[in-house]
Amino acid sequence: MNKMGTIIGFTFKNKVKTKAFLITTLIMVILLSIGMNIPYFIKVFKGEDKADGGNRSQIAVIAESGNPAAELLLASSAPAPADPADDTFAVTFTAFSSADDAALKEGLDKGDIEGYLTFGGASGEGLPPVTYHNEDGELGGEVQTYLQSALQAVNTQLIVGDKLTDSQIAAMYAPVTITTQELSQGGAQAGEEAEQTAATINYVVVYVLLILFFMSIMMTGNMISAEVTSEKSSRIMEILITSASPLTQMFGKVIGIFLVGLMQIAIIALSVTANLMLPHNASVLTDFELDLSQLNIGLLVYGLILYVLGYFLYALIYAAVGSIVSRTEDLGQAVMPIMMIGFVNFYVPLFSIWAPDTTLVKVASFIPFTSPLSMLLRIGVGQVAFWEIIVSLVILLATTFVFGWLAAKIYRTGVLMYGKRPSIKEIRKAMKAYKI
Repeated sequence: MNKMGTIIGFTFKNKVKTKAFLITTLIMVILLSIGMNIPYFIKVFKGEDKADGGNRSQIAVIAESGNPAAELLLASSAPAPADPADDTFAVTFTAFSSADDAALKEGLDKGDIEGYLTFGGASGEGLPPVTYHNEDGELGGEVQTYLQSALQAVNTQLIVGDKLTDSQIAAMYAPVTITTQELSQGGAQAGEEAEQTAATINYVVVYVLLILFFMSIMMTGNMISAEVTSEKSSRIMEILITSASPLTQMFGKVIGIFLVGLMQIAIIALSVTANLMLPHNASVLTDFELDLSQLNIGLLVYGLILYVLGYFLYALIYAAVGSIVSRTEDLGQAVMPIMMIGFVNFYVPLFSIWAPDTTLVKVASFIPFTSPLSMLLRIGVGQVAFWEIIVSLVILLATTFVFGWLAAKIYRTGVLMYGKRPSIKEIRKAMKAYKI
């Protein structure tokens, strides 16, 4: 155990210091940070990032005193938010008597005022013609939507007068909420007994975990096979086996690199958390209608178990394959079949994320080489019985033990077999000489 602990510690320290690990982790953190801050960057480049209160605009209203349309519009001006972190988009209207007002020109020059509105001559009932003046002569985005809504409310008030109260007018423009409900298998509404669709946050978490787990398993698996082949091709392996048994070396490398994979996942998770805590990202979950309270905690628990079992299954196979390859140039061809299986493990749930209860996913969730990610998908956003999860985990665990025993025998014989890559018959003959 002391020797295995030494190998685990040496492998871990050696791998986290490599340029490949540092650069890969750094690139993933940078890409995640850029992706999570793209909306903020867009606002900055558009000049919509305000230092004085968040996502708000100030527009001037040019009209003579007593203009009913202007007075109603000014009355609808959005007050300053009570919470400084509130970045709900709103427009503040400010009255000016003339477009030549010095304060208005100064505000336009500094960018504090985005533009101003003028009213044409009244023509019958309702709102007179309105013109928006700004630097580029264009109106779009949130400003256009807000102005159209505000002016439509003013138009309604001018037409109905005192016939409707303010609350009734506000109710007219309140957005209509549409809820959804699944149908039962027979086609009729299932009422309260119908199972609700998975929360959006679960889809996001499943999608992220699929990518993280796949990349971690594939990258660490290749690390293991490359490490073993490199030591074998340089003849260092002949020295190492004199101080520690081949099995101690194999499991020490597998566990050490497993800790490297966990560390990489932890760094990425911390990076995501740090980006979410930035002031301009405070409301990103709300904006995308993501509610952490709806997160399926079981998804994280089962996800960790599936990741651990899936990692060891693939890692032990990578170690075994690496042990029978004498030259690093031949390693890519040797591990290609494992990589193909790994891609199937990833793409089946990835392309079925919006249809997690198909027959393909259900079958894949019980096949050991594809169950780590397919069962993760079903637990997160599909419908799966508890007994199905247990059966899948038992099959995966048993398969991991079987392939661990097989990999140990192959590794023990393969590390000392040089020359051309041995055939399956030669490996079987050599394995019979050793008992695990």
